[in-house]
Amino acid sequence: MNLAQQTGGAWETERRLTAIARTGLSVPARQAVIDQQITPQRSVLDYGCGRGDDVRVLRQMEIEASGWDPHFHPDGNLGPADVILLTYVLNVIEDPEERRLTLMRAWELTGQTLVVSTRLTWEKAKVKGAEFGDGVLTSRRTFQHLFGASELRSYVEDATGVRCVSAAPGVVYAFKRDEARLSYLARRIAPDTAWLVSDDAASAIAAVVDHTEQRGRIPRVEEMPTHMIELLAHLSASELQRLVRVSADPEKVAEGGKRSTLTTLLFLGVELFNGRGPFSCLPLSVQLDVRAFFSSYKEACRRADRLLLKLRDDSYVRGATNGSLVGKVTPTALYVHRRAIDAMPVVLRLYEHCASIAAGRPLEWTIAKLRHQGRGVSWLDYPEFDADPHPRLRSSYQVDLTTLKTSHLSYEASANRPLLHRKHEFLHPDDPDGPKYRRLTESELRAGLYANPHLIGTEDGWEAELVRCGRELRGHRLIRRH
Repeated sequence: MNLAQQTGGAWETERRLTAIARTGLSVPARQAVIDQQITPQRSVLDYGCGRGDDVRVLRQMEIEASGWDPHFHPDGNLGPADVILLTYVLNVIEDPEERRLTLMRAWELTGQTLVVSTRLTWEKAKVKGAEFGDGVLTSRRTFQHLFGASELRSYVEDATGVRCVSAAPGVVYAFKRDEARLSYLARRIAPDTAWLVSDDAASAIAAVVDHTEQRGRIPRVEEMPTHMIELLAHLSASELQRLVRVSADPEKVAEGGKRSTLTTLLFLGVELFNGRGPFSCLPLSVQLDVRAFFSSYKEACRRADRLLLKLRDDSYVRGATNGSLVGKVTPTALYVHRRAIDAMPVVLRLYEHCASIAAGRPLEWTIAKLRHQGRGVSWLDYPEFDADPHPRLRSSYQVDLTTLKTSHLSYEASANRPLLHRKHEFLHPDDPDGPKYRRLTESELRAGLYANPHLIGTEDGWEAELVRCGRELRGHRLIRRH
């Protein structure tokens, strides 16, 4: 018999005890700032704000923020806002009906974006208590219902009736307008091309030429920064196009067109995975790319659909991993450093993006692991990758794309952590740090340190091999041990 049965099904939990004090922004609020969902131009309501620390920090950032909480701030403003934060609220509500009504009430108050975050199932070991309803009741009489990452996205989609995006593990965005969702996806998949600084007409023309070479097409006036439009106001559209055509390098323009074509296919493939909208809802830059590089939106979608279908083909994915110009291929997966992730074949970039949309890509990660046996993506965090010749693994977050189940492992408390070798293999061949890492690997090979590969995957085994070979490391140099 569980606690709900013992108490006749009625229980008043101590929800206020789950509110913790923070000196900075919570993870969901910080993610929303990074993703430009929270900006100085938007009002924010923290619905269930606890002690109100997110509100305090956002106000310090000159953002219009208010908060309401039934215990700590019952007199707070509970009105509509552009952005609603529902941060770690749903998981502490023990009544499933009240939980859903709270989510729906937050959605009613949302003007543009609803940010929902909860604790996830991998934290189960940290929540001690007895079974109660669909969660756990702790000794402090607090309740926790832990969500799976993809379960949370589905839960929010069901309540709001709109397509949602996992911004990070346990953080979901719901958008009032589909155009806003697609704009967010576009920024995430293909950030806007940076414009060169310009302070006169000549430098403004040079900036347009550079943009044309990067993008593969001449930009429209609507895409240009306002100050550039003013600098070029004396030129007609036809005259500007003539100047750009004369100045731009045709080879660079052609290469830029290829990049934009692949990026557009990547966006449309992710868009299909997350729910495709009409052409008019696409960001302007994507619309213009479709018109420039495809015969029609229908043809672009058809090609993107074929690309998405290829993710189901084991032999095709395996061929793409083996043919990748970046990353380390093993019998089961491809490992790629985040600095080289955009150089993967477009089908593998689509693979990684689909996983991130389904379950959220963590904020801190160093290497992506893409399985070509089965379908799963892991993001591995090696915080000292550049400084440590053999960086230690801090955490791993994985999503299985066949079941959408996620798992998280932390190695921070481990006394014998996994570590990396041959760092240069995870990078782009042109990475400036590659030669230094390659020289270290060659030195270690000559010293016989890789003679027993089954021993060197962890700290203790690696240290034992260093001792056996009479070597030690000084930075990225291998020296004789004294």
